[in-house]
Amino acid sequence: MTVCELRSESSAMLVHMPDFIESPARVEAAGNMPKVIEEYVGRVNSGTAAVSVAKMTSPSGWEEPGQAPEFDEYTVVLKGLLVVEHAGGRLEVRPGQAVHTAPGEWVRYSSPEPEGAEYVAVCLPAFSPDTVHRDA
Repeated sequence: MTVCELRSESSAMLVHMPDFIESPARVEAAGNMPKVIEEYVGRVNSGTAAVSVAKMTSPSGWEEPGQAPEFDEYTVVLKGLLVVEHAGGRLEVRPGQAVHTAPGEWVRYSSPEPEGAEYVAVCLPAFSPDTVHRDA
């Protein structure tokens, strides 16, 4: 984080400046075919462990292994259809809709429709391969 130190006669105070993130980092994805993950904030691109923010673009027919992560995941669909399978059934999340999965909850994501899906995922704490706990 960028920090400017300002000194006055009576005390010193710290002023935090915004962190500019010029571009995302491409991160390897799990699944039966390539999916594009562009991480803006997280362990890879910004060294942030508290939260990750990534834009996902998955092709038609993509699906990933089931998982039971240790983090909250908030997902907002921008285009297409994202299917979220869970222990109690299945959700179809369309553009303008969102879904939240809690830590320890088993889920599996897929994009079965012809246009695939585009969505933003926010994980608290940040996504980590060590805490996602994917099915074998």
